Amino acid sequence: MASSFLQRASASTWTAKENKAFERALAVYDKDTPDRWLNVAKAVEGKTVEDVKKHYQALVEDVMYIETGLIPFPNYQTSGTSINGEEKRMKNLKLQ
Repeated sequence: MASSFLQRASASTWTAKENKAFERALAVYDKDTPDRWLNVAKAVEGKTVEDVKKHYQALVEDVMYIETGLIPFPNYQTSGTSINGEEKRMKNLKLQ
């Protein structure tokens, strides 16, 4: 089962740079911001209001699929650091 985001990505390809600009714009312009989608589109060069709305809707649907277990959580390979090594580093970490 392919996610809606992946299905739509083929119709409207987004670069990593555009995705990062999109993420940053969503952090700045929340749901209560007047003209949110216009501001988000301005922040993502080359994308229209309709483009960013569709991209957001696909993202929301994908999150829903992941949270409901319809898309399995990826099984990432570890970089060789054991959990114990991580725990030891965290014990020595001092936050200010």
